[in-house]
Amino acid sequence: MTRYCTFLFVATFCAGQAAAITLDMPNNARLTVEDVAGLDSYAMPVGPWTPEGLPILTGTGEMRQQAWRVEATGLTTLQLLQPLTNQLADAGFEILFACTDDDCGGFDFRFATAVLPAPAMHVDLGDYRFVATQRVVDGDTELLSILASRSSSAGFVQVVRVGAAGSGPVARADAPAARAISTPTITGDLAQTLETIGYFVLSDLAFQTGSAQLGDATFETLDDLAAYLLANPERTVALVGHTDAVGSLDGNIALSKRRAGSVLERLVTTYDIPRRQLEAEGMGYLSPVATNLTEEGREANRRVEVIVTSTE
Repeated sequence: MTRYCTFLFVATFCAGQAAAITLDMPNNARLTVEDVAGLDSYAMPVGPWTPEGLPILTGTGEMRQQAWRVEATGLTTLQLLQPLTNQLADAGFEILFACTDDDCGGFDFRFATAVLPAPAMHVDLGDYRFVATQRVVDGDTELLSILASRSSSAGFVQVVRVGAAGSGPVARADAPAARAISTPTITGDLAQTLETIGYFVLSDLAFQTGSAQLGDATFETLDDLAAYLLANPERTVALVGHTDAVGSLDGNIALSKRRAGSVLERLVTTYDIPRRQLEAEGMGYLSPVATNLTEEGREANRRVEVIVTSTE
């Protein structure tokens, strides 16, 4: 079975400049190409392609571009992108724009933005996701974008970062032994959190090991999520299931997707939420929030998150 390292955020602090982020890739990822320019500019897309052109935000400074190949079949583009996006959010990056293939602009978006050449980076025009982020620390602006796609046999991730000179690679796959990651404490107003951060942990949903069924109880977070979606009919969200590390990766990915699917069905049948506003995905045990060595940690890892996927 292929094992993945824990996704975690690593930052190196230098006197007088912002922390340089290093994204940790799964340990079955291979760097296929890296291009570093000491001083360059990057026109980062911050909106979908239209006949009038592609909205961009230009950053200048040290520019690093990397392409990664993830040796795994069956991973979705959301499974490739979400752990990296979570790292960026934890590091203080603001998501300026996020889209999937057709919403981005399909063929036109793909060929209007910078993509490292094949075969190092592969983009399926009908199956890719893009996210553009920005962070400002002590007056230094850092732009970072991620493009994720896949083929029938592997996943592909491109990371482009521009800003003040960093202290290392943008991403790496040789992370040290996994450390325990504290459970997210995303509490309070669900609607406000979704509007400002873009995701929320539905922490009151309970799943036992191996089970995908929600109980008959009323869950406050689902009440709040339903109210948010009904009040914002233009919003779309992804429900993303997660499991503990008991069992195989393939089995846990399937189980986590069923859990997310059961939440989707509850929202549709009980709250009359339109299906067009919802999608369900599963990460298995690839994005833990706590150690799997204790029952408390495993319980924390059995969760469903909601992620805003609409861009306007």
